[in-house]
Amino acid sequence: MSGPSSVLTEIDARLAGFGLSCRGVLRFGDGEPAALLGDDGPVSVVVLVGVAGGAMWPIFSAWREAQTDGGGADPLDRWSKFVIGDVAAQFGASACYPSEPPYQPFQRWAMQAEGLKASPLGILIHPQYGLWHSYRGALLFRNWGEEIGAVGKAKAHPCDRCFEKPCLSACPVGAVLENSFDVARCRQHLATVAGQGGCMVSGCLARNACPVGVEHRYPDALLRFHMQALTLPG
Repeated sequence: MSGPSSVLTEIDARLAGFGLSCRGVLRFGDGEPAALLGDDGPVSVVVLVGVAGGAMWPIFSAWREAQTDGGGADPLDRWSKFVIGDVAAQFGASACYPSEPPYQPFQRWAMQAEGLKASPLGILIHPQYGLWHSYRGALLFRNWGEEIGAVGKAKAHPCDRCFEKPCLSACPVGAVLENSFDVARCRQHLATVAGQGGCMVSGCLARNACPVGVEHRYPDALLRFHMQALTLPG
């Protein structure tokens, strides 16, 4: 296929104003399982929308400060739905989100669209952005008249070339193993004095130890936001 379509370029430009971007594209052909959204039927194209680095943080923070309720219980999810839903309406798509039913296979979509694999922390690692990226939603198109090229297709898996694996030794309580992440042990540590003065302040020590994409590391305020979310029940 040729490069990304003009519609993708327009979508990316619209998202860029919010610090978001098109993170990958999947087109479902004959015999492939198509995405579903409620009872609206299958879709032909999925455009993943996500974060790479900390560009969205000041925009989200300003929005949150402007809300009388501080953005509610899940402000980042609420903001994402507000932004991505508006973009979806503008381009004649439906929107779906990782936190909202009917739940879609975002992890699998990302692995297919960008060629990514999971790191020991469970986060998909990107050869450029490392662990400093995420997926906030997706645009679902039922009819797409243009040719679609790959967007952000990654091939190499950084963990395969990382022999020292500093993420495994950086966790002070050994919650990060090569093939698993002990969430319960992590949360227990975060409730201690050491955890409150360490990971809760500057972000997960194991995540910070990863040498891939360090220039895209989230701002400290965003790291604290995510660590606080990790300590919530559920």
